[in-house]
Amino acid sequence: MNKRQFLQSAAASVLAFGVLGMSPAAHAANMEKCFGISAAGQNDCASLGGLHSCKGQSSATNSPADFRVVAAGTCVQMGGLSEAQARSKLKL
Repeated sequence: MNKRQFLQSAAASVLAFGVLGMSPAAHAANMEKCFGISAAGQNDCASLGGLHSCKGQSSATNSPADFRVVAAGTCVQMGGLSEAQARSKLKL
């Protein structure tokens, strides 16, 4: 490998690492929690009511205490609730 190929390879690696490194933050900015749309066993994290603390542990379908992470702006279209609406519905 000559010096030019090495430099091109190094530059490509740095660019790829930079793009991949920014990807999760950019992805998270375009996502939101949507309560009341998850099927039993399909929730993304802990419930609002404290019934469970992990992903996939919901026992009821469409419970307002459980959420799925969805693309920003799609929750209402799916018939879901914001966290404030879910807390109000659960009286938390």
